[in-house]
Amino acid sequence: MKTRYSLELADVKAIAAAAEAEALKNNWAVAIAIVDDGGHLMHFQRLDGAAPVSSHIAPAKAHTSAMGRRESKIYEDVINGGRTSFLSAPFIEGMLEGGVPIMRDGACLGAVGVSGVKSNEDAQIARAGIAAIGL
Repeated sequence: MKTRYSLELADVKAIAAAAEAEALKNNWAVAIAIVDDGGHLMHFQRLDGAAPVSSHIAPAKAHTSAMGRRESKIYEDVINGGRTSFLSAPFIEGMLEGGVPIMRDGACLGAVGVSGVKSNEDAQIARAGIAAIGL
């Protein structure tokens, strides 16, 4: 039998606070979603001024990242590289940069998805959140 890590509420709160702080520091109005390893929503917030559609995009990016155990940007790159048939992949909706998996010892604990600014800035916010728990 193996032991596996999982996100606890304290981890989620720390990730959310650090991600929010990164967004506010840069005056970025975004939505931030945190999911577990199965892509199930554990936390969501939409900062003042964030577009309503970002409340759909951020959780989709997080879900895609957790289920694929990789950054959502990889899927965007595959599609932009010409493999448009990947758009038909089941249960994958957030195929844009901004979803970042939370990895520990090669295992995915969940993911953070951010939407509202440039895609690389979304990913920057997600990574800042994850760094708050030392990963």
